[in-house]
Amino acid sequence: MSLNSFHWHKQRQIALIALPMVLSNLCVPLLGLVDTAVVGHLPQPHYLGGVALGGSIISLLYFLLGFLRMSTTGLTAQAYGRGGDAATVRCLQQGIMLALALSALLLLLQWPVIKLSVYFSDASSAVLQQAERYFSVRIWSAPATLVNLVLMGWFLGRQNARAPMCLLLFGNAVNIALDLLFVLVFGWYTAGVAAASVIADYATLILALYLLWQSAGADIFNQLKKLRLTLHDSLPLLSLNRDIFLRSLCLQAVFVFIAFQGAAFGDSTLAANAVLLSFLLLVSYALDGLAYAAESLVGNAMGSKKSKDLSITLRLLSFWCLLLSIVFSLGYATLGTQLIALLTSIDTVQQEAARYLPWLMIIPLIASWAFLLDGIFIGATQGALLRNSMFIALLGFASCFWLLQQFENHALWAAMTLFMALRALTLTYHLYRGKLKQAIYAEKNV
Repeated sequence: MSLNSFHWHKQRQIALIALPMVLSNLCVPLLGLVDTAVVGHLPQPHYLGGVALGGSIISLLYFLLGFLRMSTTGLTAQAYGRGGDAATVRCLQQGIMLALALSALLLLLQWPVIKLSVYFSDASSAVLQQAERYFSVRIWSAPATLVNLVLMGWFLGRQNARAPMCLLLFGNAVNIALDLLFVLVFGWYTAGVAAASVIADYATLILALYLLWQSAGADIFNQLKKLRLTLHDSLPLLSLNRDIFLRSLCLQAVFVFIAFQGAAFGDSTLAANAVLLSFLLLVSYALDGLAYAAESLVGNAMGSKKSKDLSITLRLLSFWCLLLSIVFSLGYATLGTQLIALLTSIDTVQQEAARYLPWLMIIPLIASWAFLLDGIFIGATQGALLRNSMFIALLGFASCFWLLQQFENHALWAAMTLFMALRALTLTYHLYRGKLKQAIYAEKNV
């Protein structure tokens, strides 16, 4: 295979993983919009507030447990690169067992979790009542949701992005249809929105098991039942999950702080930050497609010990990351005010968002590398480096805001920019000067 044809082959591999995941990621906000639209037309506002509060608690729990997908992708990709089908099945079984154990823990602790969550909320009693109602129904989706994360990670680790795309699109479609049926036709209100999500998650799980059978054959279920795992077998998975969990906890702490601190600067600033954070979220949705490709292809290349393959993959991913970051920065520079007007019609919020818009012209050029490098290090199963990088970035964020707090919201966005920069810089150091350099460039692995 010539070098040009090899590059084309790699470009195609990246596209086959990245494009389906970008498409499915961009459909995720649609469900939130439908939930808001359906509940927002109910007779009292506390229904919308209850769904928003209860949904945010559930989303936080599932976000923190997102390590199930990430760790499964990295470990499966490396096992797949080594050509060990039995090892990939073992990764799947380990992930499913851990997902079921964690979902059982969530179900057992659901009462103290929701009570503790609403205790710290200043919402009205009517909103808190609806939030508890939503949470008490939605939490029963935990087994399906967590197992789905594992199955998606396993498919991605085997370079199959079509299956996760189908699962996300199918799950959202079922959820939207049931939202309309349960709320507008049956009149179940808050409980109906939650029930729609629960049924959609289990329907998605059934489809995921069908796709597993279709792609790996019926024998895979026999293999899963026959495997006997010991604690020693599961240590790499548990260690990686612990590190990714701590990394996710730090990341969530930053966004929670931005929300609370923005509120302290006034309602208009809080709303403006929400608008601008949605711009950053759009960047993350697009770059997540590249990050998913990185997880799969980097893990596969490291598992197969092909350092030249890995090096070329990294260069191609970097090219697309640079291109996308420039597109987003130029887009926000030229169309930012128009985009703000699309998201809010409130003059004061538009003015506040426009005031801080220059930060969103800079951040994509920095944050995109942090998103991509996350995928690279997950594929390399280097959770400890990810964790340590996030600790350093969190310390930088806190220090920057403390030093510049007299500038109020500008200090917040400066701290966010530094946070992303430190993530990117520390991981880049480990990639090219640190612990991963030998794995990537060692000639003996060619």
